[in-house]
Amino acid sequence: MTTPAIRFQDGAHYERTMAVWSRAAGSIFLDWLAPSPQLHWADIGCGNGAFTELLMQRCAPAGVQGFDPSPEQLAYARSRPGAAGATFTEAGAEALPLPDDSVDAAVMALVIFFVPDPAKGVAEMARVTRPGGLVAAYAWDILGGGFPYRAIQAALRDRGVTPQMPPSVGAARLDALEALWRGAGLVDVETRSITAEREFADVDAFWAHLTMQATAAAALATLPPAEVTAIREGIRARLPALADGRIVYTARANAIRGRVPT
Repeated sequence: MTTPAIRFQDGAHYERTMAVWSRAAGSIFLDWLAPSPQLHWADIGCGNGAFTELLMQRCAPAGVQGFDPSPEQLAYARSRPGAAGATFTEAGAEALPLPDDSVDAAVMALVIFFVPDPAKGVAEMARVTRPGGLVAAYAWDILGGGFPYRAIQAALRDRGVTPQMPPSVGAARLDALEALWRGAGLVDVETRSITAEREFADVDAFWAHLTMQATAAAALATLPPAEVTAIREGIRARLPALADGRIVYTARANAIRGRVPT
């Protein structure tokens, strides 16, 4: 059995689940980029605006334009007080409604593996960025075991359920990212891994977080209660708890940056 296809149509639900992880990795990503203030940014695949908000709060931008194909996610993004001043437009990564050389920096935060044609998406980022401008991204290292929800995915596999993967999951590998950036003609290309960490009060709190994830919840809903209990206990047995019961859990993303040739 395979879990249902991945859809992002609920900005509030994304905020309770992935957005927390996105900000944890995104903060480290921005520290690495160390961008100058007063840049014009394009946030491609902005979703519910979690990373857009980081750009507004931390980078003193001249402007931020967010693009995403989900109107529901964009509606949530527009409601964020921390993203006030950013603009949001419904558009996919492979056809950005921007002129050539119109932004100083183009970024994708946890997006590249959802783009059907990643090479076309990176080419669009390069097209809209001025000569000398920044093109960068970070994405979960899913194939390398870095996904925040890998524990529930592994438990589901043990019960014969195949978790749904993003359509371009391989694009998030470090070697694949580098090939995409160089293939788009970008220069000064650099990569790194980012480790994000979250703490949960106990195993029950960690389980509650795991089962809020949409595809995991949908998969669990198809199983008998005894199977769900077995999955929960399997996760409990795998998790190293601290002496006071707390769970410290990490996720890993791959990041890349490059510049448009001058």
